[in-house]
Amino acid sequence: MTDKPTIETARKDASANRRVAMGAALMALLMIGAAYASVPLYDLFCRVTGYGGTTQVAEAAPGAAADRMITVRFDASLNRKLPWRFEAPKTDVKLPIGESGLAFYRAQNLTDRRITGTATYNVSPAEAGYYFSKVDCFCFTEQVLEPGQSVDMPVSFFIDPEILTDPEMDDVKTITLSYTFFEAPETAQNNSQQQPARPKG
Repeated sequence: MTDKPTIETARKDASANRRVAMGAALMALLMIGAAYASVPLYDLFCRVTGYGGTTQVAEAAPGAAADRMITVRFDASLNRKLPWRFEAPKTDVKLPIGESGLAFYRAQNLTDRRITGTATYNVSPAEAGYYFSKVDCFCFTEQVLEPGQSVDMPVSFFIDPEILTDPEMDDVKTITLSYTFFEAPETAQNNSQQQPARPKG
């Protein structure tokens, strides 16, 4: 008689342990799924809201909507692992809100191998990202530079007239457009695989 409660208790404990293990496994799967989904969702969130200075994409500029002028400055930087020279336009662009502007960044491959680069971008002040729209940009696609090649890369943009309805943007006179170039992951991986093995000493 004394063994019966012990066996039932053991069975209950085993059942409870299985439920806990299944719950933990399900939670782990959900966390993995969330990790994979977080990057595209965060990217979508930034594009929709302009969060963090993320710019917008448009088909065409609407044309000048007001006499108010905005000065656009340019900035360029490189990931330290990318052996390129990358330069921003030296001249600021001053244009009416709604009117299209055009600027050219310049990149040069300083190596004797073909390299594919990809650019990330944002604007400052970050709150202006929602109103900064690009019609065309070198950052929309990867850039492939042959050994020693130099290229001028255009970006066409405008400031959305909706900025005129945002009182928090009333004091914004200057917006800085910034790009950072990185070596495309597949190119970096291919180059590391092609490097000759070092002789063993």
